[in-house]
Formats: sequence, C-alpha cells, structure tokens
Amino acid sequence: RLIAEHRSGAAVGITSLCTAHAAVLDAALQAATNRDGPVLIEATCNQVNQFGGYTGMNPARFVAYLQAIADGAGFPRARLVLGGDHLGPNPWRHEPAATAMEKARDMVRDYVVAGFSKIHLDASMRCAGDPGSAQTPLPEAVVTDRAADLCQVAEQAADARGGTPPVYVVGTEVPVPGGAREPKDTVTVTRVEAARQTIESTREAFKDRGLQRAWQRVIAVVVQPGVEFGDENVAEYQPQAAARLSRLVEGYEGLVYEAHSTDYQPEASLKALVRGHFAILKVGPQLTFAFREAIFGLELIEQELLAGRAAVPASHLRATLESAMLAAPSHWQQHYHGDDAAQRLARCFSYSDRARYYWGDAQVQAALRRLMANLASRPLPMTLLSQFLPREYDAARQGRLAPSPWQLVNHHITMVVKTYERACTS
Repeated sequence: RLIAEHRSGAAVGITSLCTAHAAVLDAALQAATNRDGPVLIEATCNQVNQFGGYTGMNPARFVAYLQAIADGAGFPRARLVLGGDHLGPNPWRHEPAATAMEKARDMVRDYVVAGFSKIHLDASMRCAGDPGSAQTPLPEAVVTDRAADLCQVAEQAADARGGTPPVYVVGTEVPVPGGAREPKDTVTVTRVEAARQTIESTREAFKDRGLQRAWQRVIAVVVQPGVEFGDENVAEYQPQAAARLSRLVEGYEGLVYEAHSTDYQPEASLKALVRGHFAILKVGPQLTFAFREAIFGLELIEQELLAGRAAVPASHLRATLESAMLAAPSHWQQHYHGDDAAQRLARCFSYSDRARYYWGDAQVQAALRRLMANLASRPLPMTLLSQFLPREYDAARQGRLAPSPWQLVNHHITMVVKTYERACTS
C-alpha cells in the first residue's frame, strides 16, 4: 500500500531500521507507539543467519528477541515488518559457489519460515572459484540467476508456511554488509543503463524459473543515489546528479528504489531522496552512533558527580569499551586506518561506528550497568545536562523529557528516528 501511495504521486516512504541493538530497538518502538503505521526492522545476513551470525541469533530467535522488545515497549507485534538484508552467499563468499549458495538457500528459507516478509536478494558477491579477477564484478547473468535461485527457495518456503507471501528487493551497488572500507567525499551514482539492465536481467531470470508471480511482488531495486559515509565524512545527496536515475523507475509499474547508507544525511536530503523515488531509506550505524554519543555524555556527567567520592566505584565505561575493542579487533581492524592515534579516535567516534559490535561484551555490559546505577542514585543536575547533553537539556527544560539516564539515551536515539519519520511523511 505504501509503494502504491508513493507511485500515485505522494512523497511518502518508509524507514528501514537496520540494527539488532536492544536499546536502539526499544527506543524506536517506544517512539512509534503513538503513531499509526508499520515499523520496518531489518537484519543482515552477517547479523543473523542459521549459524547465529555475529549476534548469535538465527532468524527465528531474532524474531522472538524483537517481539519481546516490542512487548516491553508496548508496541503491537502486528505492526512489526521484518526484513532480511543482503540475503545471499556473502557470509560464505570465501567458499566455492556451490557450497556458499547452498548455505544461502538455507538462510533464505529460514528467514521466510521465521516470518520475515521483506527479502532483499543479493548474490552480487564473488565466491571462491568464480571466473574473473577479484576486482571485476560478476557477470549480470550470474548475479541475477543466483538471485532467482534464492527467490525460488523463498517462494517454496512461503508456500509451505502459508499466509501472505513475501515482497522482494533486488539489486545491490552498495558496500557489502558492514559498511564501506574507504572514506569518500563523493560517490558515483548508479548509471541509468546499469539500473535498467539489473531490472530487466532480474525479470528475465525470474521468468526463466517460472517466478512471474514473485516478480509482481518485487517492490524495490537497490541502487546508489550518491550517498555514503566514511569515518569522518558524509557524501550528501545531490538530487540533480541522480535526476535521470529517478526518472528511470517511473517507467516500471510498482517499483521504487531502496537507498542504503543514508545515515547522517540532513533532513532536507532525506526528503529529497523520497521525492526522487528512493522511498525506502535504510539507516543503521547512525542509530548506534547516537546511542554511543549519549552514553559517553552520561559518563562525563558521572565523572563530575563522582569527583572526590572515592567510595563510589566509577563505571570506566569508555575505557572498558576500548579494552574490548583492542582485545578482539576483527570488527574494526580492516576498516580503521592511520597511526595509533587515528585508530583510537576512530574506535571511539567514527561515523561507521564499529563500536556497535562490542556493546554485548560481558565487561562492557557490566560497566554500562554500573554507569546507569551511579546516575540513577540522585537527580542529574541540569547544569551538567546543559554541558554534556545539550539537546536533552533543552527537552528537559521544556518539560518534554524526564532527565533519567535511560530516558536521556532514548531521546537521543529517537531524534534520529523522528528525522527519518518526518522525511518519509512530508
């Protein structure tokens, strides 16, 4: 219905929240309880798969996890829409294509059976033994045939499950799950001819496998509208650079674009993306970046409150997080560059926010609990809020926010969510 409304001329879209972070999900769902419409939450193939992914959850466990958070937030389960992002062989791309695709089929099947109703089919990545060099893209025919293969598995799983069949998103032209590895000030917009070839080639691959009915439920194509972020910079959307690409999709009934990596775009740019038919806006690291920002602000408040009070143990949260990242560097080491000082700064403050992988660490969790307990023991001085969390200070002064630790964190996260809501409903 949303896609149809957009295609009828309304500048409406939907935000895709790409995160598994409990506090972020709780804040977003709490904020959505007082408005109508669905909330779309997506998991990537690396976060959630049949082997657990980096969250330790398979699709069924992720659904149960999300439903428990929704129940706690007072958000109706019926308004949850679950999406699977970049579902394909990416987690196993270092294996031969035959085994990587077999695992991808199992993953797609598990997602559909678990109740995910929006499936992004992405088989664009090379597997071990694929012809050609690692620097050249796979032939379009191979990519689309593999995507159709996965769609066939999804359709069979949906038929066996019963109920409403899934909708599909195709295409890629974005970084692999986990984000860009190199910062960029500008990003090349997908060529119109390349986007057209993706649509036509995928449609033919679906037809070859007898998936015409499934093609009717392809709602979006992933392209690159010219948005991206690095460690310290953001490539902002330039509507004129994407004007021809925007017009192309108008010739395909029922299709819109899905824009990945829209994090940190100004609200005006997000609105312009929706007007340009990039009606599905995905946001991920900016949500946990906001969480980290609020937590660091709270720790600075804690330091001031505990100064001279040796009897009360401080949380030392930032130092604990740093220790966890140094002890297990696999999530950031290939992404953060420069000397030791530059890497230390990136671990704390990078836009790509690879600290998000470490909030589940047992010692980090213990430090977070200590921080919140220390701050809950007395009212927080407004003067310290003004110094370290000025946006929450303004809301508290206006009576719109109770200055308790978790409410402050929730507010900081929901400011991001509400920016996207306004962009998608203008």
